[in-house]
Parts: sequence; C-alpha cells; structure tokens
Amino acid sequence: MSSIRSYKGICPQLGQRIYVDSTSVLVGDIRIGNDSSIWPLVAARGDVNHIQIGERTNIQDGCVLHVTHKNQENPLGHPLIIGNDVTVGHKVMLHGCEIHDRVLVGMGTIILDGAVIEPEVMIGAGSLVPPGKILESGYLYVGSPVKQARPLSEKERAFLQKSANNYVRNKNDYLNEVEDIINE
Repeated sequence: MSSIRSYKGICPQLGQRIYVDSTSVLVGDIRIGNDSSIWPLVAARGDVNHIQIGERTNIQDGCVLHVTHKNQENPLGHPLIIGNDVTVGHKVMLHGCEIHDRVLVGMGTIILDGAVIEPEVMIGAGSLVPPGKILESGYLYVGSPVKQARPLSEKERAFLQKSANNYVRNKNDYLNEVEDIINE
C-alpha cells in the first residue's frame, strides 16, 4: 500500500525534487513545494481542509500535520499553511495554523488552530502555541504556553536559512543514496 493516498478523489500534489520517506503517510488535499522533504513517520491528513507546504521546507521525523473542518462559526475552517524555508523539528504537532517563511519550530512543539507564526521566528523545543496566538517576527519564543523570550540575533536569523539549506542537501543525499532493503 502506498504512503501517498487520495481522499474523496483528491490526491496530494508533490513538487519537483522532493523526498517523502516511505514510512510517512500523506492523505488528501496536500500540496508540497519544490525541494521540500517529509521524513520518517510523518502523518499528514488533508481531509477536512487542505495542507500547503512551501519550498525547501523540512518536516522531520514523527510530526503530525492536520487541519480544522469548515463549519458555520468558521466558514473557512483552519487549513495548515507552512511557508518556504521552514524547519519543523522532530515530533512536532501542527494543527490548522499558519507558519510563514524562515521559521524554526523546535522538537516536540504543539501549534494549535488559528495560530500565526510570522517570518523569522524560532520556537523552542517543547513549546505550546495556543489557538489564535500570533508570534511576532524576529523573536525567540519558549514555554507552555509560549512567551516571547528575546529578539533573535543576526546569527540566529542567518541560521534559519542555513537550517533549511542543510535539509535540502540531506534530502538530495536521500534521493540519490537511500535504497529499500527487503529481507526474504
């Protein structure tokens, strides 16, 4: 069975030169931009709304990506929108939120419905971003619930792009060098 599946006739749309690990599951209305990577054990379900993942973005091992359905109180629901050059760390849960370009989401973080992460933000590992919270560009946020800790240094801002570029290189290595081994 394929790890990339249609739902109600809607298939994931995959850009060029992307890596999707065979242990990950992508279902339904998911759009992934060029040079992005989906690492082992990611579960992404675009069933009751859509998921958009930008270019050069990496979704690391064990992440869960989902959306909020459209309803009378919220006619658009909450799709999951992830920008370009975003690093989503291991075991992150993203639910119906919006993440702009050049963001690093630390391992184990949870970001909930309607939250907006502006460009060039770092979120510390294990943080919780409550529903509807807006994280302002240019800061480090930490905690549960998340709080603004301090402005990012120029070195940290540069690291946001460097991290995305590193994962593009890793993705290229995996596209060229990984082979499934079947034991009989």
